[in-house]
Amino acid sequence: MEKFTKLTATATPFPRVNVDTDIIIPAKHLKSIKRSGFGVHAFETVRYNADGSLIEDNVFDGPKYKGSKILIAGDNFGCGSSREHAPWAIADLGFRCIIAPSFADIFAGNCVKNGILTVALPQDAVDALVLAAEAGHQITVDLADQTVMCGNAHYEFDYNPAHKKMLMEGLDEIGQTLTSKAAISTYEHKEKLIMPWLYRA
Repeated sequence: MEKFTKLTATATPFPRVNVDTDIIIPAKHLKSIKRSGFGVHAFETVRYNADGSLIEDNVFDGPKYKGSKILIAGDNFGCGSSREHAPWAIADLGFRCIIAPSFADIFAGNCVKNGILTVALPQDAVDALVLAAEAGHQITVDLADQTVMCGNAHYEFDYNPAHKKMLMEGLDEIGQTLTSKAAISTYEHKEKLIMPWLYRA
């Protein structure tokens, strides 16, 4: 998993409230457990017409926000059914950070497992960042300091210390487990002594 320490980028404004996981990635596309390839279907109803053509001026595909790595979202983002495909799809679009007034708990948990930082800020701060994004201003998110900066604006945010460590070290849950290789080896050695029959070829 790629480390997240500090990010400066343009942001995509999408302040719609109660965006659920079916809007993020429709259930009909949950046919694979690969983590890539879902970006084309992300926010499908927002990006495509019924005939499959792109909706003109949608914020996800226009040149104005090309290369954006920060998504500015609305309240209760990621609600609805639990599906890890949602952060997979968001990451496949290139986003590393989502800023919103609040997030569904399961969605936020799935995001950290996939290298995406979710930043909860007060509604007035999010509204100001939406305007900044629409004006084309870059936003800086510093996870070490737990701050969001844009121009002269400076916002602090709370974040789970364990999740912060995961993102800053670039470790998912499996990666965290593998950092304890010495303890794992010690345990395996003791098991072989206690129950050698389990390890016979």
